[in-house]
Amino acid sequence: MSRELAVLEKLEKELSLKELQIKSLLTITQAINDNVSADGLFNMYRSFLSWEMGISKMGLFIPDEESSENWMCASQINLEDKKMEYDIIIKNILKFNRLHTIKPEDDASLWDFDIVIPVFHKERPIAYSLIGGIKSKDDLYNKIQFITTITNIIAVAIENKKLFKQKIQQERLKKEIELARNVQQMLIPDNLPKNDKYELSSIYQPHFNIGGDYLDFIDFNNGRFIFCIADISGKGVAAALLMANFQAMIQSLIFQYRDLETFIFALNQTVLRVTKSDKFITFFIGEIDIHAKTLKYINAGHYPPALYMNGKIKRLTEGCTVIGIFDKLPEIKEEIIPLEGECLIMSFTDGLADLKNERDEYFEDKGIEGFVSKFGHLDAQTFNDELMKEIEEYKGSEDFTDDIAVLTCKVF
Repeated sequence: MSRELAVLEKLEKELSLKELQIKSLLTITQAINDNVSADGLFNMYRSFLSWEMGISKMGLFIPDEESSENWMCASQINLEDKKMEYDIIIKNILKFNRLHTIKPEDDASLWDFDIVIPVFHKERPIAYSLIGGIKSKDDLYNKIQFITTITNIIAVAIENKKLFKQKIQQERLKKEIELARNVQQMLIPDNLPKNDKYELSSIYQPHFNIGGDYLDFIDFNNGRFIFCIADISGKGVAAALLMANFQAMIQSLIFQYRDLETFIFALNQTVLRVTKSDKFITFFIGEIDIHAKTLKYINAGHYPPALYMNGKIKRLTEGCTVIGIFDKLPEIKEEIIPLEGECLIMSFTDGLADLKNERDEYFEDKGIEGFVSKFGHLDAQTFNDELMKEIEEYKGSEDFTDDIAVLTCKVF
């Protein structure tokens, strides 16, 4: 009779454990369906192991959201005295890719625990649970199996939350990029002038869809016009938004200060107020007087444009340092060049010079000046068409490594 009673008690315990397990599974599943926070799920996991399963030591380690290479303890039971050892513990558990029973030959940092439960997603570890001090050894195998199941459910739920959060962030970034791209496209002039006196043509090849390169043209309607090109430090949305601000600054200031030196001084002050020296801008501005046949220009730290005139090339280097770094520019020098006959001015950003081919060679000044010497007699549009062919042929299968902007001005 006593034997039958013992069997009955064992069956009742097993039934009770199964009921507890089912209830716990339902509770955790409902919490996941109700979108309980990660902290809430970690608290449920800790409470379940401590109160329902009688676990006296536990540490649940997951990758840090900022860096998957760093791990953190997301939930723990009685591990306050081991915080200083977390790095050692993590180092020693990362080598396990399946359920592991702690043995005497394992590192001493793991001796206070009984088992390591790793959780993987597509061969990538997403969690490790260290379990120790299982009070009741009855039906130990079943308990360990169920703890493993609960650990997997919690870890996968947390991973799904991370992935969903990343997806939301990516969608938000995608919308921001789309907005910045639309703004950028509106700022780059589509139709540049072409008449019997002069012609302008541009190439704009942004890297990763959004670039920090800028070019523009403003006509004063008195036989004078300016053309300018700039390269804003940084990439992406921030550079595109600064580019929008920069265009507004130019459009406002250029009509207030007709001489280029004062204009550059005021532009630097305005940019500095906006950027607080966090970003800088290389900038070239040229002013053509059709009647006087002159070119005035200032180069503010920009890659020197090439002036092709009388079969020779002159690099336009005079000016000042970059815009947006110094409260007061140390020196601003304007150069005035008389234009003789037909002239072509090719201004560009450093993405053209940094263009790389399959042999790891850069286009550089040699390629730029060689191209200008060969095609400088052409009109601006044809010149740029030939340049695009040259760019594509030179880079071959290589990707663009930076934004490329070219603004070509032909004076007849």
